[in-house]
Amino acid sequence: MPVIENKVENNNKKKKYYRQLLNEAYDLCEDGRYDEAIKIYDKVLNLDSKNIGALIDKGVTFQNLGRTKESIGIYDKALKIDPYNVDALVNKGSSLHSLGKYDQAIRCYNTALSIDDKCAMAYAYKGLSLGEQNKIKEALLYFKKALSIDKNYDLAKISKDMAQDMLNSIKNKKATTATEDDYFKTQ
Repeated sequence: MPVIENKVENNNKKKKYYRQLLNEAYDLCEDGRYDEAIKIYDKVLNLDSKNIGALIDKGVTFQNLGRTKESIGIYDKALKIDPYNVDALVNKGSSLHSLGKYDQAIRCYNTALSIDDKCAMAYAYKGLSLGEQNKIKEALLYFKKALSIDKNYDLAKISKDMAQDMLNSIKNKKATTATEDDYFKTQ
């Protein structure tokens, strides 16, 4: 067997092994066994420190454990390797959002959307951060954009409906206040 074919075969075996490990870690996460999953992600990263999938999945696992600051550090490692990784950007934004750092989260979502303008999750998450900043009308636009890409995206549907209800409530309150003001002016 020529040397090049042997290297390709070894590389394919490594990729298959990493995939098996990542699938095992994913299953552990699904079962809520996060600490065990982290050990597997670390095993993959010890073998291949630039494995973006392992880094992102480890970051998500840290988020699930409430270790948000650590998850941001892991996403930053992934972004040093691949600054255009939309998953790392969106997940980092989600972590920043959890810490109340909405402007920083929005910057992550904007970067993700500049790379992939069809990322429904980035639009929806940006809408959530805008909503937290009381920019309800703007948030509503981003939920609608997410739904125009993925009409079955539950998070965007629910958030859009909530934002719409909030806007209607504000509108009704203003109308009621205006009517009451007119009433008292005539008395």
